[in-house]
Amino acid sequence: MADTSGVRDYGGYSLLYSWIAVTNIIFTYGFETGYFRFSNKHNICRQLLFQTAFGSIIISTALFIIILSFFKVSINNFMNLEGHPEYILWCLCLIGLDALCTIPFAKLRQENRPKKYALIKLAGIIVNIIFTLFFLVWLPQNNKNNFNDSIIQWLNNQNRIGLLLIANILQNFIVFLMLFSEWKNFKFKIDIKLWIKLFKYSAPMIFIGLAGMINEVMDRQMLAKLLPANIDAQKVVGIYAANYKLAIFITLFIQAFKMAAEPFFFNQSREANAPIVYARVMKWFVIILSLAFLFSALYLDIWQYLIGAPYRSGLDIVPILLCANICLGIYYNLSVWYKLTDRMQMGLYITVFGTIITLVGNYIFIPHWGIYAAAWTTLLCYASMMILTYLIGQKIYFIPYQVKRIVLYLCMMLICFLLKMYFDHLSLSFSNNLQMLTRLPVATILFLSYILLIIKIERKELKEMPLIRKFVP
Repeated sequence: MADTSGVRDYGGYSLLYSWIAVTNIIFTYGFETGYFRFSNKHNICRQLLFQTAFGSIIISTALFIIILSFFKVSINNFMNLEGHPEYILWCLCLIGLDALCTIPFAKLRQENRPKKYALIKLAGIIVNIIFTLFFLVWLPQNNKNNFNDSIIQWLNNQNRIGLLLIANILQNFIVFLMLFSEWKNFKFKIDIKLWIKLFKYSAPMIFIGLAGMINEVMDRQMLAKLLPANIDAQKVVGIYAANYKLAIFITLFIQAFKMAAEPFFFNQSREANAPIVYARVMKWFVIILSLAFLFSALYLDIWQYLIGAPYRSGLDIVPILLCANICLGIYYNLSVWYKLTDRMQMGLYITVFGTIITLVGNYIFIPHWGIYAAAWTTLLCYASMMILTYLIGQKIYFIPYQVKRIVLYLCMMLICFLLKMYFDHLSLSFSNNLQMLTRLPVATILFLSYILLIIKIERKELKEMPLIRKFVP
């Protein structure tokens, strides 16, 4: 039988990082969105805005770390971190460094410097990979001859979760240093009146962010708590989290969109044709999400090898989670209306509605259907938020979305996927090698057919794009 200790460790790691994501919302309390909003107001000095926002984050981060450190033992017991209360302090340092990077990163995005932003983000990822490989692969094989006994003993006392935390802390610390040119001239000059305005606008983002993060990560926590006693819950969480990662192509695009969308939407809002631009962005956003879905779902026979064999029992949830992430991405795009009209409380109500679906759906169904309940509840949550945001938003801030065409693309996407599933079912009678040889060509035919459909329908608009028109017949 395969050793599944790594699956359990990954489950514990996923549970811990879900709480880190929730706590990070509190540490930044919506000031990133507030920074974008107020940096587009003509009567606001951007330098003073940066000083106020960044200074506020520095002070609050220090206070949060000090206060929460007093409860490290209680938090450690709640997290079941096997007697490592110092990990809570490490988590606080990790969250604090991440919070300190928020406003400098927002400054880069607002000033339209994507190359530096992307370079620093990429460098952080590379640093994390290097330290992770160093701690988990190289060091165990070479520590006897290269390090003194005290260092070896200290490292041996850390489990994989602890070593991964150290790697993440080092990543965030180096990223913060790489942002030095953005904060090197910082001085504590917090404008109280501006801070009050900033906080008043941003405060609902705390609750929107918390509710949104609950929607995103609470399924793992509830899996760990609600599964029957005879099931290894931490192992199941590891399987669920690993398969969730296979939605990476959609997740990465949504994250990239979120990074660019807020400054773009706020800057574009001053233009008379802003609603038309937003509608066009939505259409192409859905097209790219659909392509990312098919690229992931049609070639799942390949992507399954990105995770270990012990995790592949959960592959059936991947298409469900891909659909859920499409709904989430569309929701992010639709949410422009309540940010532009300063109706943040409406965003809060919609997100809380999704949170209720998440909590109730998981509570009722996880004990019976496990990870499938978590996946379907996630899809229901995001789909409901998407529909509700559209219906309310069109009444308050009308945007002429091409709804029929968007629905057509989504339906054709699902038809391509269902055809692939039908063929996969027929191919079960083939040998394993023949299955792979036949499934991949079918996936490619369906994927290319979808692309040709897009080209045929959008030919006129594609010909207006300088980088693409030479490829369009």
